[in-house]
Amino acid sequence: MFKKYRILKWTGITLLGLIVIIFSFGLWFKSLIPPKNTTLETIQVKDLPYLAENVQPLRGKILAVVTSTNTMGNSGKSTGYELTELARAYYVFKANGFEVDIASPLGGKPPVVIDDDDMGAYDFAFLNDSIAQYKTSNTIPVKDVVAEDYEAVFFAGGKGAMFDFPNNKAIQSIIREYYISNKVVGAVCHGPAALVNVALDNGHQLLENKKVSGFTNKEELLLISDAKSIFPFLLQDKLVAQGASFNEGTMYLENISHDNNLITGQNPWSTWILAETMIKQLGYKPKYREITDEENAVKVLAIYETQGSQKAKEMINRMVVVEKKPINRVLIAMHSIVAAMKGDVNRFFDIIGLVSYAKKHDL
Repeated sequence: MFKKYRILKWTGITLLGLIVIIFSFGLWFKSLIPPKNTTLETIQVKDLPYLAENVQPLRGKILAVVTSTNTMGNSGKSTGYELTELARAYYVFKANGFEVDIASPLGGKPPVVIDDDDMGAYDFAFLNDSIAQYKTSNTIPVKDVVAEDYEAVFFAGGKGAMFDFPNNKAIQSIIREYYISNKVVGAVCHGPAALVNVALDNGHQLLENKKVSGFTNKEELLLISDAKSIFPFLLQDKLVAQGASFNEGTMYLENISHDNNLITGQNPWSTWILAETMIKQLGYKPKYREITDEENAVKVLAIYETQGSQKAKEMINRMVVVEKKPINRVLIAMHSIVAAMKGDVNRFFDIIGLVSYAKKHDL
């Protein structure tokens, strides 16, 4: 009886100790994350030097296409186009002298996905931009698009694109026409779903022997374990099945593929560089843009992936202390959570260490 009581006592003490440790760790982890910057929510286009200063002459028009689908198949899960992917590309095009029209398969006001953790200055500016909001509320039906009016087409991501991009004849026609006439075609994240099923006049698939990127199987399945039953296909599998050479980068880090006039990006964090690569392919040097705190965080994580924790800390020190550049600690912390989801404990603590180091050196 006494032995049993002693076992229960120590079991209780151990459990209580674990609870205290977990709670304390949670508080410490939370302390690493900076408070939400609510001032960003009211930012306007005029407040952003990239857009308000050194305005470029009009060079033509670019068409942006977003999904009209609001539900992932029969799952009941809501979806739409990713606001950050549209907003950032939209402003890169605008800053570099291109007017932007927005289309969708059904036209009108398409559903949008807004992830508060990913929102930055340009994303909030987009929400406060009356012209941009008019265009997103009154998108052109893709079937009514006059393709020759545009120098390039950009397909934004959002999981809804997996459902209404692949079999849309008007989308296929635009892509085929642009490819044949050497116009630029760009797509990011799930946007490359627009490329599948595009056949050329010779009967070959557009994707045959093309180097492309898109949302990877690993990225998809980590967040949606039953993705295979929800989506009509996994994007990476479909691109490969149609003859593409799939360029898979590190999960949730910037990665694009540039195959002549076809430019594709792996995920939302690839949008900036993808849009600027489209500008280069159109024959222009992209306007100078101050790199965002999120992009700096991506650079730190990329160094961690290739050179390890110490080199990543050296980069943090150089960025923050020497160059006075901001680093988005939230994004780095999110990658520690990804590591935990994958069961990689060492990686989890490594990345948490980077967040702590960034906070310590943040002036």
